[in-house]
Amino acid sequence: MTAQQTGSSAPTGGDSLVALENVDKWFGELHVLQDINLRIRRGEVVVVIGPSGSGKSTLCRTINRLETIDKGAISLDGQPLPAEGKALAQLRAEVGMVFQSFNLFAHKTILENVTLGPIKVRGIAKAEAETRARELLDRVGVGHQAEKYPAQLSGGQQQRVAIARALAMEPKVMLFDEPTSALDPEMIKEVLDVMVDLAKRGMTMVVVTHEMGFARTAADRVVFMADGAIVEENTPEEFFGNPRSDRARDFLSKILTH
Repeated sequence: MTAQQTGSSAPTGGDSLVALENVDKWFGELHVLQDINLRIRRGEVVVVIGPSGSGKSTLCRTINRLETIDKGAISLDGQPLPAEGKALAQLRAEVGMVFQSFNLFAHKTILENVTLGPIKVRGIAKAEAETRARELLDRVGVGHQAEKYPAQLSGGQQQRVAIARALAMEPKVMLFDEPTSALDPEMIKEVLDVMVDLAKRGMTMVVVTHEMGFARTAADRVVFMADGAIVEENTPEEFFGNPRSDRARDFLSKILTH
């Protein structure tokens, strides 16, 4: 069997929104992404898991070109990722990103944080952008905090604002790079609840996370990475219940017993 062991759920074409083909990336001598082939269907939730240093976050960041690649190709909605300039800015408007750190503008209110992108990048009128922003803030449970500043909110609240800010751009796909790893344990659930709701609403999502409960309940597909390669991908039921590779079995035996 090849290094990439694929379950029956892996798409082979069709309505792919994101496609990575034979992608390689090096950091100096370190081969951080090794011949990555991955297609993500419209409306699909793909959760990427694996040990630290496996290339998960780098993979996520290549999809909106926060990290460049050295070989291969990545496309969004049938179009190759642009290298720079206005086309790249347009791409990033189509790809929402939520990081470990919230990256909110400290000197702007929550409402201003959420409306900035739609007004500056999309050219939406301020009144329309504010109406939409308030709807999104309500949806993620922080509508009553709209006039406050980020420092006045808890970490969980700030991360939910970051999700609302990304949604305000009406992206085609949402990328989450370990969005709960900087949060206190009691704040993790409130962020995961918002993400589960997004999944139920049909948002295309790529989620790098250590939260196995989220992977079990919200993912359409689990992608397991180790040492820069995709080792295995399958449905959550099959992956957690019957992992095919020794590497995945070893990983799960360590994390699911603690």
